[in-house]
Amino acid sequence: MTDKNNNDVIGFIASTVESMRDQMATKQDLEGMATKQDLEGMATKQDLEGMATKQDLARLDGRLTERLEATSTVIRGDIEQIQLRLDSMEHSISSRFEHVEGELSRLRSAVYLLGRDRPEVLRILGPGGA
Repeated sequence: MTDKNNNDVIGFIASTVESMRDQMATKQDLEGMATKQDLEGMATKQDLEGMATKQDLARLDGRLTERLEATSTVIRGDIEQIQLRLDSMEHSISSRFEHVEGELSRLRSAVYLLGRDRPEVLRILGPGGA
């Protein structure tokens, strides 16, 4: 009877240890699982159905790239037009300055000729006039 009691006790202890080990394993598995609070902020299936797919994003990327290229082409054209206008303005201003410089030179010559007998007038013309 002692052997039988010993075997029963050993069996009881073994089954208790096995049971405790299973409970510990289950507890460790549960610790890694999400809590109700974790799940509250997550997207639902309905939320995910409304989201764009990779194909949608690829099409959008293609359209945006085309629009960006078209816009940059338009901007380049506008810049070229502005450069042409600036070049035209620069040429116009340069020719006007040249005209004014020529007129000033003629006026200096006339004043020099008219004032050659009057040194005070020649001093007004500056260092090149006297």
